[in-house]
Amino acid sequence: MPLPVPPVNIGDVGHAIQLALAPVFLLTGIAGMLNVMAGRLARIIDRGRRIAEDAHREALAEGDPLQIELRSLEYRRHLAGAAIAACTFSALLVCLVIGVLFVEALLQIELKWLIGVTFTGSTLALFVGLGYFLREVHLATKTVRIPGSSRGG
Repeated sequence: MPLPVPPVNIGDVGHAIQLALAPVFLLTGIAGMLNVMAGRLARIIDRGRRIAEDAHREALAEGDPLQIELRSLEYRRHLAGAAIAACTFSALLVCLVIGVLFVEALLQIELKWLIGVTFTGSTLALFVGLGYFLREVHLATKTVRIPGSSRGG
C-alpha cells in the first residue's frame, strides 16, 4: 500500500526555488572554473604532443631538456585532470543539493542533514580541485621561462 503524499503547498515550492538560487550561482562559478581548467589541459596536451613528435624524430636522451619538459607536462596533465575531476564532482554534488531541496519541498520531509552533508562535500571537493589547479599553475610558472625576459633584482 503506497504511502499518502501530503498536498504540496505552492509557497513551499517557491521557497525551494529561492533556496536553490545560491547553489545555482555556485554551479555557474564552478562551470567557469571548469572552462578555464579544460583550456589549460588542452594547451598542456597540445604542447606535449608537439614535443613527443620532436622526441620521436630526434630520439632524445634521458637528460635532454625536451625529455624533462615532457615529464613536467605529464605531471601537469595529471594535476589538471585531477582538478577537473574534483570540480566536476563538486558540481554534481551541488546539483544533488538543488534536487534534494526540491524533494524536501515537494514531499514535505526533513532532509536538512542530507543537504548539509552534500553541500559540505561539494565545498570540500571544490577545495581539493582548486588545490590541484593551484599546484598545476604554480608548476607551470616555475618550469616555463620566457626567453629574453628579465626579472628585477
